[in-house]
Amino acid sequence: MTGASIHLGWADWLQLFLYYMSLSLLAVGGAIATAPDMHRFLVEKNAWLADPQFNASIAIAQAAPGPNVLFIALLGWNVGLNAGGAGPLGWALGALGMALCMVGVMLPSSLLTWLATRWGHRNRERRGVRAFKQGMVPVVIGLLLATTWVLAQAHGGLATAWPLWLTTVVTMLLVWKTRLHLLWMLGAGALLGALGYMG
Repeated sequence: MTGASIHLGWADWLQLFLYYMSLSLLAVGGAIATAPDMHRFLVEKNAWLADPQFNASIAIAQAAPGPNVLFIALLGWNVGLNAGGAGPLGWALGALGMALCMVGVMLPSSLLTWLATRWGHRNRERRGVRAFKQGMVPVVIGLLLATTWVLAQAHGGLATAWPLWLTTVVTMLLVWKTRLHLLWMLGAGALLGALGYMG
């Protein structure tokens, strides 16, 4: 998962940190919902990551146990590795990239969540608070669909990657209509991938 060597100055590191700070406040559906904008910033605009690196970072972090926000740490790590190359400098810059991205994405949203939760709990019976909660549902769904679209583009369209699309639709229906645990569906997807049905 190595990309092309890049040069990052201190202004670039600061830009990376400030970008994740600003993105933190948009992650209303979780960090994964902001992946399309991360792709635009890291791959398309700045070319700090290659497309395969971006997709692999998300896939590896999503497959690993733990919170799904870990893919941001992996993206920062890969930006640092691309800037430092192989060896101790790459590891040091990888750790710097990981720290900047994680602190940037966690700090504003954590503070805002803490303050808003305290306020919302005190005012939970207000009509505006209830309306806000209901109004956020379509926003979160739209952001998750945008993330799905970006990740699916790496596998081609419906004609070439129909097993992937079919599995996605079946999984969505199972989550919606049954109480089947998500780990069973994750295991089934891994088995289908191991057998070569998913590309």
